[in-house]
Amino acid sequence: MKGIVPSLNTPFDPAGHLDLSCLRRLVEHTIDTGCGGMLGLAVAGEHTTLTEGEKLSYIQTLTDANAGRVPVIISVTAQDPNESLALSRTATQAGAAGVCVQIPENLNRQGMHEFLRDIANAGPDILMVQDLDWDGRGLSLNDITYLFDKVDRFSWLKIETQQAGPKYSAVLRATDGKLNVCGGWAVTQLMDALARGVHAFIPTGMERVYVSIQRLYETGEVTAARALFERVLPILNFSNQNIGISIRFFKELRKAEGLFETDQCRLPQAQFDDIQALEARHARNAAMALIREASEAAAMRQDG
Repeated sequence: MKGIVPSLNTPFDPAGHLDLSCLRRLVEHTIDTGCGGMLGLAVAGEHTTLTEGEKLSYIQTLTDANAGRVPVIISVTAQDPNESLALSRTATQAGAAGVCVQIPENLNRQGMHEFLRDIANAGPDILMVQDLDWDGRGLSLNDITYLFDKVDRFSWLKIETQQAGPKYSAVLRATDGKLNVCGGWAVTQLMDALARGVHAFIPTGMERVYVSIQRLYETGEVTAARALFERVLPILNFSNQNIGISIRFFKELRKAEGLFETDQCRLPQAQFDDIQALEARHARNAAMALIREASEAAAMRQDG
């Protein structure tokens, strides 16, 4: 697993029910745009609003539609650790490549070890830990290296904290590059992360654009990669105000791309006021222009 591994939105139909046909369409889109994997049922997927039955249907549909073409990672974070274990077993049975989980708060080091050990035993081969801290530094480096040494399947760390860049480097140094690191919410520091050797990036939306940036960078066209990324930044400046705005924006973008039938969100805070709706329209138009350009460039490469 490498490169762009998007966190998938969850589509809903006009009645507000889970739309599995649009989910299958999103899977095809993710693979067609050259992504190196996909993450389902994470924060961008509004997982806290889905019932147990909906989560099971989502996991089965996602893995069936993907059919082993790229790694599928299922987020199993839940308030109840038993639910996380049950979702890990479901992910294994469905043929997912891995699970992603946030360690419950207020656990000591031994408690964290036991929790991850149990998740690893129940889950598929890949165990990704989500190091999420909107306002702070997240897990300590000592805890990360301890858990990496203790839990064999712990092979990925998704860093979404303050000062994400230096933390990428610190983790890579401390584990001799053996623990794969990826960035999610911190995709705003994409160029910084590429320079630090981060293994994967987990944005939402604009997949083909991000794939183009990474390919340009990896082929030595760093100036072109930076120029393209700088065109993305005004869009991220709007979308990354908070997680509710992000979900709302990328749902509307999915609909504009023809991937989703509706832009319905279940998360209550995923709403725009009148002025935000106007700004979102400008950002969406800019995103669609970038997507069209990236799609045309990809088509030309295939023809060539």
